Amino acid sequence: MCSSSSGFTAWLQSSLGCIIHYNRVFCCMIQWFRRTRRAMDCFQTFSLHKGSLCQQLLLFILWLSSFQDVASLQTLIDPSNISSTSELANPPTTGLFEPIEISPAVVPRYPYLGESLPPMYPTFPTTYEPNLTGRCPVDFSAMSNIMGKTASDCSLPLAALVGNVICCPQLGSLLHIFQGYYSINSDKLVLRNAVANDCFSDIISILASRGANITIPALCSVKSLNLTGGSCPVMDVNTFEKTVNTSKLLEACSVVDPLKECCRSVCQPAIMEAALRISGTQMMLNENKNIVGETNNVDAINDCKGVVYSYLSRKLPPDVANTAFRILSACKVNKVCPLEFNQPSEVIKACRNVAAPSPSCCSSLNTYIAGIQKQMLITNKQAIICATMFGSILRKGGVITNVYELCDVDLKDFSIQGMDAY
Repeated sequence: MCSSSSGFTAWLQSSLGCIIHYNRVFCCMIQWFRRTRRAMDCFQTFSLHKGSLCQQLLLFILWLSSFQDVASLQTLIDPSNISSTSELANPPTTGLFEPIEISPAVVPRYPYLGESLPPMYPTFPTTYEPNLTGRCPVDFSAMSNIMGKTASDCSLPLAALVGNVICCPQLGSLLHIFQGYYSINSDKLVLRNAVANDCFSDIISILASRGANITIPALCSVKSLNLTGGSCPVMDVNTFEKTVNTSKLLEACSVVDPLKECCRSVCQPAIMEAALRISGTQMMLNENKNIVGETNNVDAINDCKGVVYSYLSRKLPPDVANTAFRILSACKVNKVCPLEFNQPSEVIKACRNVAAPSPSCCSSLNTYIAGIQKQMLITNKQAIICATMFGSILRKGGVITNVYELCDVDLKDFSIQGMDAY
């Protein structure tokens, strides 16, 4: 039954193809007869008049050209001339401009899944289901947006280059927001050590499964202890709110101005004031209870700042908290030069007594800068600080000439942005 049905279908398709083909041929024949009739009418009309032999010859050429046009049209629609392979459509060089029929062979075919994409298509990191410990009592799906943003900012090929500027600030923001989200249903602002290890491992696994670089903990110098509060003595909400002016803190950090915060800070002093207050509790406990051992005040203040961030994450929406933390990180990042300068002995030797542009000095300087600019991507403000630091190193080595101007060195040359110049 199936074979007879398929045979009937093939016969029907063949018949339809023949009908369409003969219909086109019939239309072309009618068009040819019409053109021939018009040409002959014109020929007879002019023949009635006593025209010259040249006029009659001209009419004959026009009639012949109309015949060639019809013949070329027949050739274009001949099915035997249609190629079965993909080829570019060319405009007709002769013949009539009829409506253009675009063959499926001309339309570009989009690749199916599993096929290799051409170079013009962007490639994305491979994602997979993460292998979680199962011991972190957090619904990570509720933090899907912030996790996705962090994975994107710390993607595998770019994390090492943009770590200082983009990846690490975003990862730090994620950990602060995670602390606040974890403690939302309890009175604790930090995690216990055992739980912190499991949750930190799950966070890194989820980020890696979404395309992030698996080495970001080492790259950004973060670990599970960042979730525990460290040596900060205040780790619960009740004690925090009794010690800190929380209304002032929330008012200062609910809306952070990206332009004013780095110059005339509002949120940063409020966070530092809160950290100093809760870390001062530790010194009071040491004096009153005579606890054995001394707490490093600097570490205690830094750990307490983490507790303050956790409290802010608990009170602010995740997107608002993330924006505020990223702005604060940008202010901090732009205050230091993250590049490492080796002793530029070759540059000092070549540029020490130079007063005019020198090929050897500029070559040595450009070679040195080409080495440090590969370290990472830095901001313009960081480039200013790095250029100042490197200039100070050169002056201490005896280079008193402005070699930046002599050798046409720009700020962008201190970052990976300027690599195309060398």
